[in-house]
Amino acid sequence: MLGPVILAASRSDRMRRLISAAPVTKQVVDRFIPGEGVDDIVPVVRDLADRGLELTMDVVGEDITNPAQAAAARDAYLELVDRLKPLELGIRAEMSVKLSMFGQALEDGHELALKNVRPVVEAAAEIGTTVTLDAEDHTTLDSMFAIHEELRKDFPQTGCVIQAYLFRTEADARRLAGNGSRVRLVKGAYKEPASVAYQDKHEIDRAYVRILGTLMAGTGYPMIGSHDPRLIAIGQELAHRAGRKLDEYEFQMLYGIRGDEQSRLAAEGHRMRVYTAYGTDWYGYFMRRLAEKPANLRFFARSMLTKG
Repeated sequence: MLGPVILAASRSDRMRRLISAAPVTKQVVDRFIPGEGVDDIVPVVRDLADRGLELTMDVVGEDITNPAQAAAARDAYLELVDRLKPLELGIRAEMSVKLSMFGQALEDGHELALKNVRPVVEAAAEIGTTVTLDAEDHTTLDSMFAIHEELRKDFPQTGCVIQAYLFRTEADARRLAGNGSRVRLVKGAYKEPASVAYQDKHEIDRAYVRILGTLMAGTGYPMIGSHDPRLIAIGQELAHRAGRKLDEYEFQMLYGIRGDEQSRLAAEGHRMRVYTAYGTDWYGYFMRRLAEKPANLRFFARSMLTKG
């Protein structure tokens, strides 16, 4: 399987230098990351919103090695909030954050991450929107869920992400489905050992369906993070069986992937949110997109061969 190999490459400085230096890289990266700064992203936000799509925005970057960098990440999100305010999109434009960016892996990282993310959640609430806490590797999840629970005391719309390939997620879904929270379900994009995660694609898909059924039957707000046509159809069926209206769940897909399907779902009245990342530290995010889907890797390889 190429996925684990690509994920290993995402942590390699040598591969980072090689891929970053390739002439075609920027052209291909632009498919998934439409800009490096907030000035680049505002027109993208306007365009997607004008087409009836919603957004969740991620300022990419995870290699935080000191508190000053964590504070800078916080400030980057606060700048984004300032730029979103005059657009008056409310919940149609939310934000996704990785707590690693806010210092979670540093000394006293749990407290530091909570301290840094809270102002972002507060600022988002002031302009009528919210924040979703992205899931990272399994060693960080207890901290993420604890921060999620703490933030929801004052900001109940704060969302979180759960990953179908982890054994623990079915129990996490049962807990989250009953308390009204916003939960994005994804398959999972980190290299995890067989002791904690399914390794077989079919096992992951089956787990995804079971977990999505739990979320749909609960009182929370499910967010279906998938590009898989079969899982999208199953999600619609599970929502129908649960008696959910179109505004009581949503689909989420990555910017640059299956744009026609995104538009189709929005045209049918579904809430369709586009995960839109931007920033200069794009390498890790980009490599995980390649690892998630072989078609992405083929697209990149073909581009390198024909444009390099």
